[in-house]
Parts: sequence; C-alpha cells; structure tokens
Amino acid sequence: MHVSDVPLIPIFYVLLKPVSKDLSLLAALFNLVQTAVLVANKLTLVAVVVFLGNADYLKAFDARQLQALANACLTLHEYGFSIGLVFFGFTCLVIGYLMFKSGYFPKTLGILQFVAGLCYLTNSFALLLAPVLAAKMFPAALLPAFIGELSTCLWLIVKGVNLSKWGQQVSGERQLIRREN
Repeated sequence: MHVSDVPLIPIFYVLLKPVSKDLSLLAALFNLVQTAVLVANKLTLVAVVVFLGNADYLKAFDARQLQALANACLTLHEYGFSIGLVFFGFTCLVIGYLMFKSGYFPKTLGILQFVAGLCYLTNSFALLLAPVLAAKMFPAALLPAFIGELSTCLWLIVKGVNLSKWGQQVSGERQLIRREN
C-alpha cells in the first residue's frame, strides 16, 4: 500500500492542480505525512517478530513478558495506524472538495471522498480519545470510507477523468499564470 502511495500522490496532485494548486499541494503533503507515519509505524510490527524470536538477549525475559511486549507492540500499531489515518482523513477532505469543484470528476465522487475523510477522522479520533466508543463504531464507521475509496478507484480504472474538461482547466490555469506574469 505504501509503495503505491508514492506514484499516487503526484498523480492526484497533477490531476487536481488545475482546480487549486495550493489545495492540491496541501492534499499531497497530508498524504505524504500519512504515508511516512504508516511506514514508520510498521516498526511496531517488526518489534513483535523480534520479541517472539529466539535471540539470546531475549532470555532475560520469561515467555509471558515477551508475549506481553509483543501484544503491546500490536496495540501501539493500532494507535499509530489511527494517527496516520488522521492525516489521510484530511487528505480525503481536500481531495473530495477538489474533485467536487473540478468539473472533470463526478460531483458524487467528490462527496464520497469528503465523507470518507470525515469517517477516517471520526474513527481515528474515537480510537485515540474514546477507545470503548471506537470499538462499538468499528467497522461501521469506516464502511462509507470503503465505498468512497472503492468508487473513486473503480471510476478512475473504468472511466477516468473527463480529459477535455481537464484540458480546459489546465489551459485556463496557464492563461492565468501568463496574465499574472
């Protein structure tokens, strides 16, 4: 997932830049931070493997202590993932807004992306601030996000952006830059 984020971040930036260069850059930055947080968070999963390994230095701990440390790492991973999804929630809000305003994406996709962002933010903040509530909300709180992201993926694969309208936006952006200079 994180490797595919690398090309997707600039692709969405280029696609949405004609609507607003600044907001498209903001979405790219939020997405980049999200990816960095989630990649760094993978170290908690590596720690599980380390704690449950057979290295000599682990003999200082008994089996129950090692299992507790491994479990703590899994819990930390869940919280780290939620922190990453806070940034992704903001990414979805901005991308949803830009898609809605674009004219070359269906407005429905923009709304679905915006709702996905709200869902990610709600789920993440609930886990961080009210874990008992988050457990009751999950996975229902993320179902609309799944629908929004899946719809966007399928739309881009099957239909793509309206290239003539996108081209008009790009041409308009270039003319505006020329007038400013």
